Amino acid sequence: MQLTVAFHSITAIRFGSRTSLEEGILVAGKDELSRLVLEDQAIQSVALEITHPGESCRAGPVFDIVEPRAKAPDGSLDWPGILGAPQTAGQGTTHVLAGAAVTLVSETSPGEWRGATGYVLEMSGPPAAGSHYATLNHLIVIPHTKANLPAHVRHKAYRSAQLKVAVRLANVAIGIEPERTEILETSIAADCAHLPRLAYVGQIFSRQRTPESGERIIYGADTHGMLPTLLHPNEWLDGAVAPSYHSSLGGAETYFYQNHPVIMELYRRHRSRELNFAGSVATIASADNFDRERNCRFAANLVKWALGADAAVLTKCGGGVPHTDLSETARLLETMGVKTVVQVTDLARDHRVESALLFNFPEVNAIVCVGGNDTRWRLPQVERVITANSGMAELLAGPLDIDSLNVIGVANQQGASRLRSMVY
Repeated sequence: MQLTVAFHSITAIRFGSRTSLEEGILVAGKDELSRLVLEDQAIQSVALEITHPGESCRAGPVFDIVEPRAKAPDGSLDWPGILGAPQTAGQGTTHVLAGAAVTLVSETSPGEWRGATGYVLEMSGPPAAGSHYATLNHLIVIPHTKANLPAHVRHKAYRSAQLKVAVRLANVAIGIEPERTEILETSIAADCAHLPRLAYVGQIFSRQRTPESGERIIYGADTHGMLPTLLHPNEWLDGAVAPSYHSSLGGAETYFYQNHPVIMELYRRHRSRELNFAGSVATIASADNFDRERNCRFAANLVKWALGADAAVLTKCGGGVPHTDLSETARLLETMGVKTVVQVTDLARDHRVESALLFNFPEVNAIVCVGGNDTRWRLPQVERVITANSGMAELLAGPLDIDSLNVIGVANQQGASRLRSMVY
């Protein structure tokens, strides 16, 4: 499977009468894009705003962030299982508007899981320095759905509308010469067959949470009854996987999957002939011990016997239960002769080692810590606030205190973070 990624750099976004791309400036046709959002009968009205890096601006609660990408006619579909038939993703040519994002703000905060503010997009100040999202030009979608809709209906409308807007924006790049292209494939020259085979195992959901009705996480399915499954690395990057609506599950926005840092780093080392990228396994964290033992063994067996890997990188999605599944899968792989490295986060709110230590397997000794829950900021008042309701606007205007986990892009359990561990 081969995926060609065609990059077009975006330096600014502005509104215009029609959607177009003009020398790095993305012109968003406001009326056209609004009509696209309103195709869903659950959405009554919509507003669109633009914010740019360095602006004294705060937006939230953020439902999701998507990079504008669109498929050329020669390959797979845009968002199979969500916007189209569940055909295999990851083939053909994908046009990317690098430096741009489509960000949707929710009408309500997620409540207990992310507090009153939910995830906040911060475009200036110290928190912005900790988030890649502050470097992007954002087209912000502000939907207003019909009253008394069930949460799953509202969230489904959000997802479809946001993805349709992102695809429409990127469609303008098809036929334009990209600034650069990158070819992603796992094949390797015969004279490099001796290189160590390395696999990636990534969790995409934790069944300690119940997915919402009709939630579309992998090819339009909600992971119910899912066993660990082989995915080509290109599938992760090209629309096979979308994040859960649960905002407490590790900061995995759609933008994250589209630019998955672990997969892209493995591809880089594959091209430089440091290793042989053998493939990937998508899995979930289990709801009980029976499922945990079965799923961990399935994942380990796929890595060992289907991919023939010599080593594996493992990441998790969420707190305690995912942490346990991650470590048990790594332990099984180590006993099978497959070397492992795991990425973990410390989410213990009391900041005690005893609370953070959820496993202690001597075999699993290559551990990368990608941040925790101990950074907090006092946010100043900003000049501009973008929200979907007036009550939230008053709260977000500031000043206010906020945890790093609530500033979107600062903390990510799977490697897309600027935080790093320090040993004193």
